Amino acid sequence: MQNNDEILGIKVQKYGALEPNENGVYPYEDGVEFTDYNHAINLYKKTFPDKKTVIEQTPDPAVREMLLNMQEAGIETVFDRFDKQKPQCTFGMAGICCKNCFMGPCKITAKATRGICGATADTIVSRNLLRHVAAGAAAHGARGRETMLALKYAAEDKLNLPIEGEEKILAVAATFGLESEGKTVKELAGQIADILLEDLSRTVPATHKTIEKFAPKERQEVWRELDLLPVGVYHEVFESLHRTTTGTDGDWRNIMKQFLRTGIAFAWSSTLGTSIAMDCLYGLPKLNDAQINLGAIKKGFVNIAVHGHSPLLVSVIVKLGKSEKFQELARSKGALGIQFYGICCSGLSAMYRYDGVIPLSNAVGSELVMGTGAIDLWIADVQDVFPSIMEVAQCFKTTVVTTSDSGRLPGAEHYGFDHHHSNLADIHAIAEKILNRAIKSFEARRGVPVKIPIYSVEAKMGFSVENVNKIFGGLEQIAEAIKSGKILGLVNLVGCSNPRIVYEKAVVEVAQILLKNNVLIMTNGCASFPLLKLGFCNAGALKFCGDGLREFLEPYNIPPIWHMGECLDNARASGMFNALSAKLGVKIKDLPYAFTSPEWSNEKGIDAALAFRLLGISSYHSVQAPVEGSQAVKEFMANGTLPILGSKMVVNVDHNALAEGLVADLKAKREALGWD
Repeated sequence: MQNNDEILGIKVQKYGALEPNENGVYPYEDGVEFTDYNHAINLYKKTFPDKKTVIEQTPDPAVREMLLNMQEAGIETVFDRFDKQKPQCTFGMAGICCKNCFMGPCKITAKATRGICGATADTIVSRNLLRHVAAGAAAHGARGRETMLALKYAAEDKLNLPIEGEEKILAVAATFGLESEGKTVKELAGQIADILLEDLSRTVPATHKTIEKFAPKERQEVWRELDLLPVGVYHEVFESLHRTTTGTDGDWRNIMKQFLRTGIAFAWSSTLGTSIAMDCLYGLPKLNDAQINLGAIKKGFVNIAVHGHSPLLVSVIVKLGKSEKFQELARSKGALGIQFYGICCSGLSAMYRYDGVIPLSNAVGSELVMGTGAIDLWIADVQDVFPSIMEVAQCFKTTVVTTSDSGRLPGAEHYGFDHHHSNLADIHAIAEKILNRAIKSFEARRGVPVKIPIYSVEAKMGFSVENVNKIFGGLEQIAEAIKSGKILGLVNLVGCSNPRIVYEKAVVEVAQILLKNNVLIMTNGCASFPLLKLGFCNAGALKFCGDGLREFLEPYNIPPIWHMGECLDNARASGMFNALSAKLGVKIKDLPYAFTSPEWSNEKGIDAALAFRLLGISSYHSVQAPVEGSQAVKEFMANGTLPILGSKMVVNVDHNALAEGLVADLKAKREALGWD
């Protein structure tokens, strides 16, 4: 039982997987039939690893040691809670559970092939997916707005922060076509902030300036022809929630069109716009070398961990904490000084701008850092801060401070900005309160047992288009190496961690396969932590490369994986892809490029992959998206964007096979260009 639906002018084959035929069976692909709906769904359900398997197979020995330490102490971790959730709901995994009104919840079964309102599986799956991508756009956009406001207020002398990114401000002003003669850097910064805020929050339809000036012209024409150009992030998130309310958009094809439109808004405002604001305010990334992993934690210091995604308050805390005033205050209380550590993206953002911030873990491993007993104060701002850290903190008398009205934790102390950001000008006073609280916590925690694994390694971080240009004297050499085959292709390897896969294993093994095949890798965010911790981000990792990539990079003594920062810094990778495309004179969609997030786990991960697919770059994953309940949506996500955007989404729960398939696709791209 087959039919054809059309989306954006493309025919999409749909199978009747959710509607039994006259014999009561579910026809599916390849002639396979199932008499039980759950059986059909479970065909795609991976057997997920348990905690014991994680302990045995995780590639980082420090993670293994901490899991055993915490198990012995009776402290629960994310892996214990994951095991308790099994078996996970197949309806939720398949995307066919609808909770958008209160006549339900509704789920699609053999008995109930439609929701109470009449929504089909296709409609329910697409609505859920659109809400996910809207949430991801809001997440990066909300933390971006804070930095854009800070840039604006600093330019207007309403906020006592230095504007450190003169080089970036001048470059962006030129791209936007701003008249710079006779204007100060502050004045230009204020104009840039206004443009970014307008693109983020526009309500009256007008040209989206960041897209117009920064997106590849060829892509803009594609998006315009498909009617995908967004009004602004606020509007597209607003519209996405509107369309998915009761009795509004019931056409899965139209819903997926808004899905793509919201993805463009995410990519060019929530991500690129935020990146521009950060670089203008804080300056461009600097290449830094640091010791990474839990063995780099220092005993005897006032140890402060920064966790989350908002760099505004973190940057001031780090600067003040490194000052002689606070270092001396810490020493007067018996400490050796103050030391900062990075959890998730706040740490990565701080590390590549300020020396001495030691990244330790992504979000999933945050409890393990707390479990060392070595952290005196934990600063939590927004996103990927699990509520469970409070329980671990109590075990070790660690003080937890929240700093955003968007992200409170029960039992945590709060020193931060209010809902209206009306107290931004108090940023230094807030930072001082937090630093004083850290020193008091250090005093109160004397005698708390500390267990720090011995493992650490040096890593190089802070790559960007700008400093890569300086390293190579331009991008021509990289472009030529790609064309000649010394570099097979470029891959952005990113994403979250997910307990559905052995912790950090897929990221490491995918990287090994890519490097062996001469693929140059860029990374950022949570997925970058295992690569940092296991030595892939220093020049010693050239031993993992094929001959061509190793010979190309050895004279520069740089690693084969370029760490570009936090999750937001996907914008740096896309900037590299775009710049090299211009050098080679070949459209992005035709080049041997790829995006992979093997272990992705949250809504921002859907947006990140979509942002690259909208550029024409295919994405590769080892975790299923919640689309299995609709063959139409699943097929559109996998292959429906190929004829209209030039990209596909590949999912293979065998991450090694996924990586081999990615390499094969890069080779096919090269063959099509006549480069092999």
